[in-house]
Amino acid sequence: MTHKRSTSGIVEDAKKIAVLATPIRIELVTVIQALGGEATVAELATQLGRPADGLYYHLRTLVRSNLLEERTEAGARRYRLLTPPGKRMSLRYKPGATANAKAVARIAAGMSRLAQRDFVRALGRADTVVEGPSRELWVARLRGWADPSDLAEVNRLLQRLADLLLRTRPKRNGKLIAFHWILAPIDAKPARRGPRRS
Repeated sequence: MTHKRSTSGIVEDAKKIAVLATPIRIELVTVIQALGGEATVAELATQLGRPADGLYYHLRTLVRSNLLEERTEAGARRYRLLTPPGKRMSLRYKPGATANAKAVARIAAGMSRLAQRDFVRALGRADTVVEGPSRELWVARLRGWADPSDLAEVNRLLQRLADLLLRTRPKRNGKLIAFHWILAPIDAKPARRGPRRS
């Protein structure tokens, strides 16, 4: 089945975003991106550590929603992102009381569950590197003030990290890593002043 590729790779339709809002489908899309934008079911099953027959339902759902394209090559089913070459699939947020915002919030919840699972699994392995320049496990919650130039720098660094990880391909000495982050403004509360103690 042939579908029209997105010209931008940006998904903003709430129904399409809702289709993505399960951890397994988030994983399928991110693994396909990590494998260069196209993968066989066998490759996906290997990367996810899941049986191939458990992936078909989710892959077909992504195909029906025009998020993936399915084709058969040399007897193997291949799935390709419907994004332009060199572009990654990304979401466009429409904040406020919108269907898009509700769907994006569900994606964030699914990604948070995946992040927790990835962290706990890595923490349970004795060979996980947790210090130094080869550190591969880190969790933190940072809270700080940012003026417009600070925020621009934070976004530049996050984009640099995204570009670094998304342009890579499997490497002989490489290790597949997951990097999760949430950047969100929060309301600053004034300091509570209680009665002065003598």
